[in-house]
Amino acid sequence: MKNLNIITLLGCFLSGAVMAVPLGADVQGLLRYAKEHNPELAAMRYEADAASMRVQPAGALPDPVLRTELMDIANQGTNRQASLLPSGVASTRYYLIQSVPWFGRLELQSDVAKAQLAGARGQIAATWADLSSKIKAAYAMNYYLADSIRLTRETLDLTRHLEQIAQTRYANGLGKQQEVIRVQLGMTDLQTRLLDLGNEQHHAHTRLNALLARPANAELAEPLQLRPLPVPARLTTLEDSLRAHNPLLQVADAGISVDAKRRDLAYKNRYPGFTLGVAPTQSGSTVKSWDLMVEFNIPLQQESRRSQEGEAEAQLLASTARQASLLDQMLADLSESISGLALAQQTCQIITARLLPQAESSFQSSLSGYTTGKVDFSTLLDAQLQILKARQQSIKSRYEAQLRLAEIERLIGEEL
Repeated sequence: MKNLNIITLLGCFLSGAVMAVPLGADVQGLLRYAKEHNPELAAMRYEADAASMRVQPAGALPDPVLRTELMDIANQGTNRQASLLPSGVASTRYYLIQSVPWFGRLELQSDVAKAQLAGARGQIAATWADLSSKIKAAYAMNYYLADSIRLTRETLDLTRHLEQIAQTRYANGLGKQQEVIRVQLGMTDLQTRLLDLGNEQHHAHTRLNALLARPANAELAEPLQLRPLPVPARLTTLEDSLRAHNPLLQVADAGISVDAKRRDLAYKNRYPGFTLGVAPTQSGSTVKSWDLMVEFNIPLQQESRRSQEGEAEAQLLASTARQASLLDQMLADLSESISGLALAQQTCQIITARLLPQAESSFQSSLSGYTTGKVDFSTLLDAQLQILKARQQSIKSRYEAQLRLAEIERLIGEEL
């Protein structure tokens, strides 16, 4: 039993250690942090909460009005003194008045508020889609720079090895001093590139911290791995996902709904609103009579109403056209991003399967030939440069694929 408890505690400890991934090591941790701490998202959530509070009042009747009229407070023609008490004047009339809009107007007002709430929630989703896309791109940039730094350091170590070979051959009278100098110039160039990459990495960390609403120089872990890419078959169904889940299209849909309801409200203005009331009359301490009242506005200014209706119709048409334009642009962007992702994947596959093995084979052959004096130094350096170029292209193609993936996910409003 004791051993079982120890094993359980050890399992819990290891599980916690696995879950405690340092911030910056993976994309999901960055996204979780941003969702919890980004102030712009928090502000938009509060705005959506405020919009939700406007739904119920929009469909509610206005408050009733209570009015009191004291008749003949001087009590003229009587022996009583002037009074402000209802029972001490000639008569007192009470009015309880309630305004009532035309049938269906309150429901339309409530529908407008609901559509505005949907737009506010869609705006939250759009802001998050944009922010998460930027975070994914920034993470990919951090990985690209970290990988480039590793590659440059490996190349620098290899160049140092070539320098030793060149110096040995020169000391033995088999090589030239220019070969040693040339490889040393290459080392200096690589060291300068390391400094540039380190500076770019600092800027990338700063930008990522800004997206996370953290101090610019806050520590971030080195990224561990890139996100997996979707299979090609998944990319063929993304247009439907864009139409169904793109948050900006949802915002546009909500805007169309708002304008449609406002148009219907404009047509409701053709009809009058009512004011209903009941008026008991008190004389002394007794209610002597009850009166009912009704009043309504007369919609005579029909020309003004037609202008309002025309404005509402035009605004609805504008919103519909704007949504169609937005959809066309997003479909074009999606097609471009899918094509770019496929190209990056194919490029990476060609480099990994063919170009890089060929470059490494060429370098090993050149290195062996240079050591035995069968190959000149320029051929060896060219072979080394081909390896560096192939690896850089591989890193860049993977980075481009991640950028395209982030853009696709922003457009379709969901992760692949």
